[in-house]
Amino acid sequence: MDFDDQLRRYFGTSDLEAVTADALTAGIEKMRVDLGLERDRPRRFALWSLLYMLGGSPDLDIAFKDEADQEAARDFMDMIDRVGPE
Repeated sequence: MDFDDQLRRYFGTSDLEAVTADALTAGIEKMRVDLGLERDRPRRFALWSLLYMLGGSPDLDIAFKDEADQEAARDFMDMIDRVGPE
């Protein structure tokens, strides 16, 4: 999963600064639907990670049934939170 490809798929551009608030909301909703339909674990994690960074991720117990996936997501959250906003 290429980051720029995902941005273009869900928001129509790879430049997040160019995305309007309405387009961001719509793209996040589309991503949440795709997350619910996705069965490939790595792709689900990638979608959830992007949603987390955009502030639209579902709770871990909803997104991941597997405890190992939940723990990996917690680790990701900790890592992103340590880096903080740029």
